[in-house]
Amino acid sequence: MAVKDLSKVFRQGFLRRGGFPALKGVDLSVGRGTIFGLLGPNGAGKTTLVKILLGLVRGYGGSATVFGQPPKQAAVRRRIGYLPEAHRMPIYLTGRQVMLLFGMLSGTPRKVVEERIDPLLDRMNILDAAERKVREYSKGMQQRLGLAQALIHRPDLIFLDEPTDGVDPVGRMVIRKVVQELRDTGTTIFINSHLLMEVEMICDSVVIMDKGRVLREGTIAELTPRTGRVLFDLVGAQPDLPELLTGLGANLRTDTRSDSASFELSVEGDEQDQVIDRLRAARIGIRTITARRTSLEDAFVDLVGGQSNE
Repeated sequence: MAVKDLSKVFRQGFLRRGGFPALKGVDLSVGRGTIFGLLGPNGAGKTTLVKILLGLVRGYGGSATVFGQPPKQAAVRRRIGYLPEAHRMPIYLTGRQVMLLFGMLSGTPRKVVEERIDPLLDRMNILDAAERKVREYSKGMQQRLGLAQALIHRPDLIFLDEPTDGVDPVGRMVIRKVVQELRDTGTTIFINSHLLMEVEMICDSVVIMDKGRVLREGTIAELTPRTGRVLFDLVGAQPDLPELLTGLGANLRTDTRSDSASFELSVEGDEQDQVIDRLRAARIGIRTITARRTSLEDAFVDLVGGQSNE
């Protein structure tokens, strides 16, 4: 999937003059078998971009291709699964009937659809609710049912719009596990979400947009670099840490309890190795050492906040 110099202006009025530029020269590419996150504040152009890639919006500038073809091609759309943010499944149908309906709409033979329903519902932990009306489902159950219907025809590319919105922690874990398993089998997943912590946990790479433009694109590691601070988790209480670490690092913060201790400090060069040497010399056990990274939320706020202040 790739877009090049993509632009879209929504014209206004009878004469279709002027209008609102939703996208302004967007470039991005998404490789096969990756989980890609699309981030941005409201009005950034995310929804317009997704609709173009789904073949739902036309009349744009630049180019957009999915599987090397224009998104509007029927052959392309058959290979795509979609979970919209505000999906509206028929609430008078059972979960099983919803799966059958969307499976048939995808063009998959009925017998094949029927064979896939139970394994998919079981994968989403809602097989026991297959014969219940959708109106009886919780929001989280409806989200998992929505994801299941997006997979019924075994697409190669899946668009998920706020897939864990309103889902409890257990449901989120189920969705994350399914998405990661799909990635491992070569399926590409395109996620649009405001839940930055979820995106950081699950995505391989992301693009951050604002006001119709791409501000930054990269892997999670590239967008969340190390801060230079290191967290040491120790075995047993260590009340004399400040004295032991004198002259090493900066901005030391300690947390000493009755049965354990931890400290965090900024290090440069070989200071981390020197800290480890001192701890070992004092016969202090080290449980874990963690290099602190910038959070995706911090990176997002820095980029989008900087744009809004220009």
